[in-house]
Amino acid sequence: MAQCTNCGTQVQDGVPSCPSCGAPINAAPAQQPPLAQPYQQAYQQPPQAAQTPADDAQANKVMAILAYILFFVPLLAGAHKTSPFAKFHTNQGTVLFIFSLAYSIVLNIVRAILSSILWNGYTYSVTWGLWSAISTVISLLGLVPLILVIIGIVNAAGGKMKELPLIGKFKVIK
Repeated sequence: MAQCTNCGTQVQDGVPSCPSCGAPINAAPAQQPPLAQPYQQAYQQPPQAAQTPADDAQANKVMAILAYILFFVPLLAGAHKTSPFAKFHTNQGTVLFIFSLAYSIVLNIVRAILSSILWNGYTYSVTWGLWSAISTVISLLGLVPLILVIIGIVNAAGGKMKELPLIGKFKVIK
C-alpha cells in the first residue's frame, strides 16, 4: 500500500489520486513557497532580548544622576543617544540648567531694582527692615533650582522617569 504524500492517507496500489484530498499519488510532496522558508528559519532562531526599561535604568543610573549635577557630561559621553533613560534625565538636567540660569538672572535684576528703590532717598533705619525681609524672600526663592536638582537626583537614583515639577514638560533634547 502507498501513502499519500500530501495528507498521509494510505492508498491502495495503482490508484492515481488520493481519495481524501485528491492529490496525485506519484507526485512529489508539495513544497513550501520560497518566502516561507526564510521566515521559518528566522522564527526558529531565538529572538535577541531587548533591554527592558528596568535594565536600562540600572545600567545608566550614573549618567542620569550626572545630568543634574553637570548636565553636559551625558551629552559629551553620548549616553542620550543609546539609552531612553539617560536621554530623559539628560533633557531634564539641561532644561533645569537653562531654567536655573534664567531664574538667577531674573532674581538678580529684581534684587537690583528693589535695592535702588529702597535705598534711594529714604533713611537707613526705615528701609533696613523692609530690605532685609525682601532680601530673605529673594534668597529663599533662589533655593528653587536646588530643590529641583534634589528631586531629579532622587528620581534618577530610584530608576524613575518622572518629570520635574514646573519645568519637566519642556523638551530640549529630541
